[in-house]
Amino acid sequence: MLPPIARDRALALARAMAGSRLLVIGDAMLDKFIAGRVTRISPEAPVPVVTFGHESYRIGGAANVANNVAALGGGATLIAVTGQDDAAATLAQACREAGVSPAFIGDPARPTTTKVRIVTERNQQVARVDYESEVDVAGDVERRIIAAVQQHAADASAIVVSDYLKGTITERVMQAAVEAGHAKKIPILVDPKIPHIDYYRGATIVTPNHHEAEIATNMRVRTDDDARLAARAFRERAACHAVLMTRGDQGMWLLGEGVEDSLPAAAREVADVTGAGDTVIATMALALAAGATLVEAARLANEAAGLAVAKFGPAVVSPAELLRALEASAHA
Repeated sequence: MLPPIARDRALALARAMAGSRLLVIGDAMLDKFIAGRVTRISPEAPVPVVTFGHESYRIGGAANVANNVAALGGGATLIAVTGQDDAAATLAQACREAGVSPAFIGDPARPTTTKVRIVTERNQQVARVDYESEVDVAGDVERRIIAAVQQHAADASAIVVSDYLKGTITERVMQAAVEAGHAKKIPILVDPKIPHIDYYRGATIVTPNHHEAEIATNMRVRTDDDARLAARAFRERAACHAVLMTRGDQGMWLLGEGVEDSLPAAAREVADVTGAGDTVIATMALALAAGATLVEAARLANEAAGLAVAKFGPAVVSPAELLRALEASAHA
């Protein structure tokens, strides 16, 4: 098992994270919820009729990673491709309200990625409508994204790439992120999608979940020995420096220079795992930017993930919550 962090060191790192600024690049999404009351079935088809009550919005995808960075006290600039539509304006405003600086590149050929969920008063989902394009950006739009990466990397202490296969992360965009990170000698972290695994060459850390690691390596991951072999194969395949594999209730597996071992799950209770990976990579990146070692960053990320999964929906973790959890762990 990976060694613990000394209490004073953990608290110092958690506080130092607030002084770091991160660049997040990826597929930002707008989650729209239309909520209402169901009292009857439609006479036109065997579906419920939802009487409109209210609607609300959340930011998702790469925007939720940036939201986690801001919630932990860090600064976050978010580069993403959007449409030139009302949803883009709504997403940008929601980011600003969360403390995230949007640096969006508008593409008139696509809609802003939006997930519209129709739910009942008891939060039961009736239907979902997706507005999206999965076509990779190209031409002038891709050039503008690369220019934005080069511009904003100058102020960053770490770069996070959040890939959802919605078009923002192309091979050239990823190459620009890696080159910018290497030029500044700052870490580049990637939350991957396996069809793009060859794009991530040169990244500092790639953070697959165990399902993604299984697909990339054609190996089963059930035990620590399985995780060890899969992480090694994944690192070779992705040509990255380190791998942090998340394994749900089995914790994490970290493979890096001079380190190779497991972390047990920190969650005391699990309410919802949605967005836990966003919390992990945001905390990991902030910790590294604050001067943490790979093991220390993984420990902090594991603690933050344990807090996030105890909440419903895509949750964020505050500095106060993380500090309390670290204090509790030190006295356990």
